Amino acid sequence: MQKIELKGSKRDVIGKKAAKAIRAEDKVPAVLYGGKEVAHFAIDEKQVNKLIYTPNVYLVSLDLDGEKVDAVMQDVQFHPVSDKVLHADFLQISNDKPVVIEIPVTLEGFAEGVKQGGRLSLEQRKLKVKALPANLPDTLNIKIDHLTLGTSVQVGELSFENLELLNAKNSVVAAVKLTRAARAAQQAGGEEEA
Repeated sequence: MQKIELKGSKRDVIGKKAAKAIRAEDKVPAVLYGGKEVAHFAIDEKQVNKLIYTPNVYLVSLDLDGEKVDAVMQDVQFHPVSDKVLHADFLQISNDKPVVIEIPVTLEGFAEGVKQGGRLSLEQRKLKVKALPANLPDTLNIKIDHLTLGTSVQVGELSFENLELLNAKNSVVAAVKLTRAARAAQQAGGEEEA
């Protein structure tokens, strides 16, 4: 999995006034959980945006005033009107403890049903997985060559080495749906046979 380095500075004063002052400096108040103690820090808004506004998922190497920690982003809060980042939560990780994170899905191949006039639909762009940090992939690659009209790939049909999928087994990841044109062609073909 790809890594991104972020630099933050620890903050001693917490609360609404302190958070507002941090945001006025184009920084984001953040919290790091999962270590020996909870760490409050401020991080540059541009750095956080690089982490948020991307389809990729990253392991984060946080540098908090010289103290390096590996983490993953757990939660982000946005302003309801301006969509500016208000707050970020990070979870400290270690190589011997599994982590739960969402990984992007990549479809591989060309579905047979699309050749027959169907439309490929990606129902879930990310899947929730549980694995050790060393075993986390950049993407979950799913082969779709075998999909015909009206068929789908469900989470229960998928398996990946060294990680566990946490989504419901019957939830659909990708499907080939019948388009109106394909349905009309199918009905016209059925009437000719009769």
